[in-house]
Amino acid sequence: AERMSVAIESRPPMGDSPQRAQAKECIWRLSALAFGHPSREFYDAVASGKFQEAFSDAWADATGTPWPAMPASADFASFEAGYITAFLHGDRGKPVAALLAGEHEQILAGLTRPSFMLNVAAFYRHFGLKAATADEGKTDEPDHLASMLELMSVLCHLEAAALAKGKDASGYRRAQRDFLCRYLGPTLEAVAGLLRRNPVELLDPTIGQLVQDISAWAAVQINELEVRVGPFRDPDAPKTSRVPAEPAAQNLWG
Repeated sequence: AERMSVAIESRPPMGDSPQRAQAKECIWRLSALAFGHPSREFYDAVASGKFQEAFSDAWADATGTPWPAMPASADFASFEAGYITAFLHGDRGKPVAALLAGEHEQILAGLTRPSFMLNVAAFYRHFGLKAATADEGKTDEPDHLASMLELMSVLCHLEAAALAKGKDASGYRRAQRDFLCRYLGPTLEAVAGLLRRNPVELLDPTIGQLVQDISAWAAVQINELEVRVGPFRDPDAPKTSRVPAEPAAQNLWG
């Protein structure tokens, strides 16, 4: 009987609970920290195990399984060098896996970069978030992986707040679905795939594991959200019939 009580307590919170939305918020926010440009403070959190502990707690709350601890880079210089090689300036000055969504042709899907960026920025504006200005650096651009992960954490925070008040959270869930399907999910998939095909020896093991696990988890989240609020319909996709287009996604977010 004692074992059974432990098993029950280790289950993730119910899907409609504020607690599960809060766990998702924490996963996205900690991931955003990991993919911003390295700082000594963040390296210290990784080296001490504090980051892994916090992430594992949230991961267990959302999935029912703790997140595995990875060895840390030997020092901050190695940690930063691995990030730079993988994501900024690898061989011949090109990153192995760019963190800017707009640098991946398959994600642009035929759009020009300016049009693509306008569409990404629409999500931020709709939820009252400020896009970066020109002098803030690429890490703060709306299509940078760290920025997109932070936006997902905000959407999950809004979902949790709505659920806690007994209000309808479907608008925030549709926004999560749309942003994951069109922007964040494909970016995570592209970065994870490039790193699998072109491993970066210097990349910190925690960062390397994180991008693979978050990419897979994003696909799970898309499936879960589509079951809850319906399938994603890409407003950028070519129109193949004369059926009137649905309202713009922004009108569906509440």
